Parts: sequence; structure tokens; C-alpha cells
Amino acid sequence: MNKTNFKCDYAEGAHPLILEALARTNFEQLDGYGEDPYTRRAKEKILAACGCPDGEVFFLVGGTQTNETVISALLRGYEGVIAAETGHIAVHESGAVEFTGHKVLTLPQHLGKINPGELRDFLEAFHADPNKDHMVWPGMVYLSFPTEYGTLYSREELRAIHETAAGFGIPVFVDGARLAYGLTSPACEVALSELKDFADVFYIGGTKVGALCGEAVVFPRKGPAHFLTSVKQHGALLAKGRLLGIQFDVLFTDGLYWELGSHANEAAGVLKDILREKAIPFFLESPTNQQFVILENARMEALSGTIGFDVWQPYDETHTVVRFATSWATTPEALERLREVL
Repeated sequence: MNKTNFKCDYAEGAHPLILEALARTNFEQLDGYGEDPYTRRAKEKILAACGCPDGEVFFLVGGTQTNETVISALLRGYEGVIAAETGHIAVHESGAVEFTGHKVLTLPQHLGKINPGELRDFLEAFHADPNKDHMVWPGMVYLSFPTEYGTLYSREELRAIHETAAGFGIPVFVDGARLAYGLTSPACEVALSELKDFADVFYIGGTKVGALCGEAVVFPRKGPAHFLTSVKQHGALLAKGRLLGIQFDVLFTDGLYWELGSHANEAAGVLKDILREKAIPFFLESPTNQQFVILENARMEALSGTIGFDVWQPYDETHTVVRFATSWATTPEALERLREVL
């Protein structure tokens, strides 16, 4: 019997409406690099949804490419990026940011989040250091929304972080690889149209939310000069840009993006009920689609034969923290199978 997969939220291919649109437009001859009507229409829809009609949108192929391209474009050569110690750029991107010549400056994580007060203390201490000209300068702040633990920043936390960063003249960049799962959580305090008030640049993830691939970078005001050239230089620009434009045009039609996000969160609610029913302790119970539990190592090994999950970190000598993730495509049948296996 095949495994039932809760390992990640990008195990499936793409939403059927996206595949249908790609097939329907397949033989249309369109200009490359995003200079096609579908991509232009997708950008207009995204800017309208973000409440920043004068902003700019760029489509990149994946999350790691997006993070390192945006960060590299916004930083000077001697600057680094501040992130939580559990931030994706600090842990699971193979040093992609450092590969561009920029250091990731980590702060302690609190349920996956940066503490606004600790951010201010860090920046004040740096600028008070008489040796700062011999150090890597903090040039921007990186946040994940949701975080790598599925948690969400509150409105007040976002406001405080943005105000602190602005006070030191540095931008805030929000990694939105799972943005739909954050925005549609009942615990979320901000709307997509408000994100521009707390971030100088952010991206809307497609890869993890129903697209074959692709992320939409949004500059609420105006992007840096020649950003498209930077995208190409970093290998994140598709010649057949239509592939990304068509997908985001579909995702931002008739509320599909929010529908997919809501579906994953509703499935996560059922998942949590199952885990509680089976008396499996939570390491961290998040308000989005990622759930972290503690399994005995023997039970983890037995379960791995039929259920896919992500091994996260050791808990103690006999237990491990594992992650179960629902997605835009999680079915009731998959959840019921998990219940039966447990």
C-alpha cells in the first residue's frame, strides 16, 4: 500500500484549474520572460488584492531563488540580513544567501518568531559599537509568515518590527512561501491588503499553495533598479514566463488562492483532533497547516512505513519531534487513513 503523505505541503502537482489553463493556452504563441497578457493580468490582480496598484510584481521560479535574489538585490556588499535562528534562510537553504556574499545574522527564536524588543536591542548595540566599521552591517530584516513552526506574527509584532527597522533605515522582507495558510488562519490579524503597511517587500508563494512552481514578489511601492536583471542573473527568470503568469492568474481568480489556504487549515483542524484523540503530545500546536508532535522513536519508526511525515529535531534520547503538514490537496480519506494507522 502506498504511503499517505503528510511530509510537506508541496507533494502534489498543481490544482486542476491551473493544469486546465496551461493546457488550454499551450499552443498560443506568446512573448517570453513574462511579457505576455496572462502575466500582465496576473500582476494587476495581485496588486489589486495587495492594495498597492502602483507597486511592482515579479515572478520567480522558487522560494530559495526568491529569498536570495531579493536579499542580494536590497543589500550593499558589506551588509547582512537579520533572521530568526530558525528562519528558512538560516537553516534549510544550503547557505544560498551566504553564497551571494551576505551573512545571515540570527536572533533567538520564540515560537519561530523574532522578538521586536530583541531586534531593537541588537540594532542599538551594533550602532553603539565603536568597531562597527569592521563588522557586517545589519541591512534588512527577514520574517517568515507563517514561520517555520507554523506560527503567526500579531499585528502589533509586525508593526513594532517594521517601525524599529524603519528607525534604523533598513527594510523588512516577508517570506510568504506559505502566505495563504497564514492569511486564512482564524488566528491571523492582518489581511493581504494590509501587509504593505508592515513590509517593504514580500512574496506570495505558489509552489506550496497549488501551483506547479513559482512565487510572486511584491514591492508595494517600487522595486530596486534593474531588479529583473538581478532575477535573471540569479537563475530565477523563466524564458517561458507564461508558465508562472498563467498559474497566478488562475490562483487570483474567484478567490482560489484563499480557498486553497482555507482548505489546508481546515484539514489541519481535523489532523489536530486525530492527534489529540490518539493521545499524541504536541511539541507545538500552530494555528496553520503545520503541526509538531512528539513521538516515541519506536513508534516513529513503525509509523514511517505507511505515513509520510517530516523528522524535525530530537526531543530526548527516546523521543523525536516530527511535523505533519496538510496542504491545499489533503483529502478526508488521507486523514481517515492516518487515524486508522495511529
